[in-house]
Order: sequence, then C-alpha cells, then structure tokens
Amino acid sequence: MPDEKDTLTRYLRAGREALLWKLDGLSERDARWPLTPTGTNLLGLVKHVGSMEYDYFGLVFGRPKPEPMPWLEDGAEDNADLWATAEQSREWVVDFYGRACAHADATIEALDLDAPGSVPWWSPDRKDVTLHTILVHMIAETQRHAGHADILRETLDGRIGMRETNTNLPDHDAQWWAAYVQKLKDIAEQAGP
Repeated sequence: MPDEKDTLTRYLRAGREALLWKLDGLSERDARWPLTPTGTNLLGLVKHVGSMEYDYFGLVFGRPKPEPMPWLEDGAEDNADLWATAEQSREWVVDFYGRACAHADATIEALDLDAPGSVPWWSPDRKDVTLHTILVHMIAETQRHAGHADILRETLDGRIGMRETNTNLPDHDAQWWAAYVQKLKDIAEQAGP
C-alpha cells in the first residue's frame, strides 16, 4: 500500500502527464493559439504550471530555481507566464516544464511531508505551509489547468480525453455527439433567457 507522499506524488504526476499530452501532435501555431477572450492557450498553460512548480517547490522551501524566469520578475509584462514568446518554442516550453518538474521532484524526495515552507506571495495568515500543503495545492493547480487544456484541445481539433488510452467519455460516433449537443441546446433554450 503506498504511503501518503507516494499517493500525492502519483496524482501530481498524472496531472502533469495529462497537461503535456494535450500538446501532442499540435503545430507551433495551434499550441500557441489563444482560444478565449483572455488569451488562454495550451503552451502558455504549460509554461505557467512549470513556473509554479519551480516557485512552489523551490522558492517556498529555500531551494531556488536554477534558471531565470524573467516573466515572473517585478516589472514583467502582465500574464507573461501565460504565453510563450516567439523565441520560446514548443520544445523549449516542454523542456522547461520537464526541468521544473525534476526540480520539484527533488524537493519532494528530499523533504518530509511536514517540512516547513513559506509562500511569500500568500497572506500572512496563510503563508506558513508544509510540503503536504504545497503538494495538495499543486495537484489542484495542475489538474485545474489540465482541465482548461482539455477544453482548449477539444476546441482546436476535437481531441478529447484524460490521456491517449482513456477518453473518459462514452464511445459514440460524431452523429451521436451532434444529437447529444443539440439535446443540451434544446434544454437550455427551454430554460429561458
């Protein structure tokens, strides 16, 4: 039976894999394409979550990141962690994410769940944390953005699922799904404005 740290780490890794899988097979353009009115895009989500991995498992526990992240510095452009610059290729962002996860994994391996840390950007009444708290926080953060990525990817090209081998949806053809969506639209219309 796995211990609590192993269980938390397994859920964090599952979220990481789901997030990265959403980039598989996409062109540079599609990986960067903003699909919401606020510019949310797949590559930006991966860059953001990598940045959070570095800060939450690094800075919070006195284990600074080994590379600069100018997009998080004071004076950086707003939301600069949520999109890739022209110089930051898809490959660069995926490698950055891998380095951030490796740095996080080293922290997780080195520390006990009750190891203390401090989140300087959280309010004074919440900033003192443990590794356990940060693991739970990053599972939630990663899974939240993996959910965003699910919707973005489906919008881009219709690819769905938790991972390649598990769509987590009923296996129906396009005609069934079109009828299903129409049924939901009809119900929404009947509900009124």
